Parts: sequence; C-alpha cells; structure tokens
Amino acid sequence: MFYQIVLFLFLALALWLLYSYLKERKYRKKPFYALADVGWRTISPPPREDRVHSIALVGDLGKAGPLGEDGVMDTIAFWMQEAGQDSTIIFLGDNIYPNGVPPEGSFKRTAALQKLQHQLDLLKTYPGKAIYLSGNHDWNKGRKDGYDYVLRQEKIITEQLGDPTAYLPPAGSLGPVTVEVNDQFLIVVINTQWWVQAGFKPLDSGNGSKYSNPKEFFPALEAVLEANENRFILLAAHHPMYSNALHGGKFTVKQQLFPLTFIHKKAYVPLPIMGSLFRIYRKYIGAHEDMSFPPFKKFRKRLLKVFNKHQAIFYVAGHDHNLQYFKVKGNHFAVSGSGSKTNFVAKGGKASFSHESKGFMVLDQYKDGTVWLRVLEPPVNASEPPYLMFQKCIYSPEAKSIPAR
Repeated sequence: MFYQIVLFLFLALALWLLYSYLKERKYRKKPFYALADVGWRTISPPPREDRVHSIALVGDLGKAGPLGEDGVMDTIAFWMQEAGQDSTIIFLGDNIYPNGVPPEGSFKRTAALQKLQHQLDLLKTYPGKAIYLSGNHDWNKGRKDGYDYVLRQEKIITEQLGDPTAYLPPAGSLGPVTVEVNDQFLIVVINTQWWVQAGFKPLDSGNGSKYSNPKEFFPALEAVLEANENRFILLAAHHPMYSNALHGGKFTVKQQLFPLTFIHKKAYVPLPIMGSLFRIYRKYIGAHEDMSFPPFKKFRKRLLKVFNKHQAIFYVAGHDHNLQYFKVKGNHFAVSGSGSKTNFVAKGGKASFSHESKGFMVLDQYKDGTVWLRVLEPPVNASEPPYLMFQKCIYSPEAKSIPAR
C-alpha cells in the first residue's frame, strides 16, 4: 500500500510538471496584458508634434553588439532619431557583462571596454542627455573590490561623453540625485546596489554632503519627493521593487526540475527535490541579487513606505531580463532589463504587462501634461520600425495619477 501511494504521488507530480511545462512553453514568449489593459491599442496618445520630452529606459545592455548588428541598439538609434534634442536616455545598470571594467593588465579588460564602446559610439551624435546608473555587474558582481570597478567605468563614460553628470549617483554614492527635465517632470536617481554591496562603499549623498549613517538616506529622499509633490517623478534605479521574474523568486518548470542548468545550460540532471529547495531559498531567503535577500528586503520595505505617502512616482529598474509594468497603490513600477538578455517572467500577479523579450521602455511627456508609457521591441526584419508592444497613459495632471484598475 505504501509503495502504491508513493507511486501515485510520483506519477501525479510527473503529470503536473509535464502539464506545467507544456503550458509554460506555449505561452512563455507571448506578451501578457491584464484584463483592464487588453484593449490598449484602441487608445492613442496626443500627436507626436505635441510631445515635450521623451525618455528611453534601457536596462542591462552590457552584452549588446554594435549598431547595425544588434536589434536593441538599432531600436535605440531609431528612438534617438525620433526623439531628437528634447530627450533623455537612461541606462539602468549592468552596462558591462560580466564584471564591469577590470583593472589595467587584466585579460578581460579589452572585451569589457569593447562592450561599453558600442554604447558610447551610439551616443556620439545623440543631441539629448545620457545618464548611466551602476548595477551589480558593474560593481564586479558585488565583490569587495567593486567600488574600484565602478570608478573606472564612471571615468571612461564621463570623459568620453564630456559630461561629469553622465554617471549617477556619482562615485558610487547613495543618492538621491535629481536631474531637471522641466517644471512638470523630474528625474531622481538612487543607488540600490549600495545596500547589498560588499567592501567599501561611500556614505555620500552624491550632492556634496555625507550621511552619518545609511538611514539618513530615507528622509533625504522623502524631502525630495515632498518638495516636488506637484510634479511627475521618474525614479531610476537598478533593482526592481516588484518583479514576476527570477529575482522575485519565479522559476520555470525546467529550472525547478533541472536546477543545475543555473550553472550550465546543458546540465539536464533531474533533481526536482533540490530544485524545489533552491526555489524556496531564492524566493524567501535569497542570493545577494534577489529581492528576498535580507538587507535588500529591509531596504525595499522602507523605500515602499516612503513611496506610499506619495503619488505620480514612476519607479523603473533593470536587473531582471524582461519587460514588466505594475501599478500599485497609486504609483508605477517597471522593469526594463532586457537590453541584451532575456529571462523567464511569470504572467499575472500584480502586473499590467509583461513580456520575455529584448527591448526597452519609453516615457513620453506631452503638452497637455500627460505622460505615456511605451514599450518598444526590435523587429524581426531589421528594415522595419520597432514593434510597439504596449502603451498607456500613466499620468494626467488633472487626476494627479490615473486611477488604479
């Protein structure tokens, strides 16, 4: 009887895994739209000539190839031509895979610099403002010597672009640092890697002042938000606040059944129990790069408390290699981290939109004060314009914030 029960449970588990795998395989690459947003194509923004400012949000571009050979780079170039001078492009960290800028003499340095140069070459003729943030890979994947890696990257970028404010927050500082767009729109940049980084990290605000302890960051950020209560605020960082992907504890069936594929993509050794335990670990305890990692979890909880006192905040991050948009408690949260890689993203949950695809997000501000979100993805045929996968009005000055669905 005991063996029959064990056999039954084993077969039930096997059938469930097979069903989940087939379902996941069928829908995985298709974009997800929440029920309230299924008809997004029927609603259009104001005409392009009424556009005041456009901001491209590109995350995790560190593995992209050169212009003409890379779909995302070509899509960025298309957006640049369309947007013109009244625009900003923000790179959301992980600008160089796998470890940022190695020191002089390292055999990895040439390849790393080449990856960065592809991006800087693209910006040579760009008339707008470029802003780089740092991600965990730029800090040598969080290792103790990561601060030196960030300083090297910052020096190269600011010198080549001729702009000392092109890398924010500067010198590995905490932030918040503000960038003025216009009277109705403000960019705020913070350094989320600081909270999980090992080794030395400066206890600076990035505005010429020092904190006596990290907790002073939160009232400093709140002061910025309160002083700009009547403006739309884009808050850029590297780590997401909400995610239906790996760093949010979401796995594919394959990853759960074959956990060694995390180490090598061809390591198909069935270890479902280990995979289940690893999934629980990543979801509730977390590696250094996960949302559940205790120091980051504590930081996130405190940050969301600050956000919940305000509205009209659009928090955007990279880190997870996909495209996601959420609206939670009157504020907006996005993941735009598929500049050069893609990873699984689960459907549903609190998400209004998600897609496992390369691409990036764009915020467009119009003369009537509205702000629209766009999601652009590279076309299959390079001669075609980018695909518009989602768009939505996320801010209206009359309503302060578009009502939650």
